[in-house]
Amino acid sequence: MVLLRHLLGDVLRRLRLRQGRTLREVSASARVSLGYLSEVERGQKEASSELLAAICAALETPLSQVFREVSDGFALAELQNEPVLSAPREPGLRVPAEAQPAIEPALEPGTTTDFANRGPEFQNTAGRLPDVREITDMVPV
Repeated sequence: MVLLRHLLGDVLRRLRLRQGRTLREVSASARVSLGYLSEVERGQKEASSELLAAICAALETPLSQVFREVSDGFALAELQNEPVLSAPREPGLRVPAEAQPAIEPALEPGTTTDFANRGPEFQNTAGRLPDVREITDMVPV
C-alpha cells in the first residue's frame, strides 16, 4: 500500500534536489529542525499543514504544485495495483448495486453480445452491467 507520507516526502526531496539545495539550507529557511525535515522526506513523519506550508515557502514552490505531484503519484500507484479488466472503468467509483440503474450496453450496429455469459467483471450482484463511465472532463496538467 502506498502511504501519503511516502509520496509527499519523495516529492519534497525531488524538489529540493532539483534546486541543488541541502537539507540544512531548507530546514534553516523553513525553520524546521534538520532531523525532522529528513524524517518527513523519508516518509517517517506526517507533516502538518503549517509545516508543509513552511517547507514549500522555503522551496519557493506552491503547496498546490506539491499536492498535484503527490496526487499524480497516487493515481499511478492505484493504476499499477488495479487488476486489469476487460471493460474500461473509472477507478475508485463504487456504486451500490441497488442504486444502479439498468445499463444498456453500447454496441456497434449489427453486433450482439450476451453479457450474462461473460465473466464476473461484467456483472454486479443484481446481474446488471457495472457502472462504467468515460472520463471526459479531465484537463491535462
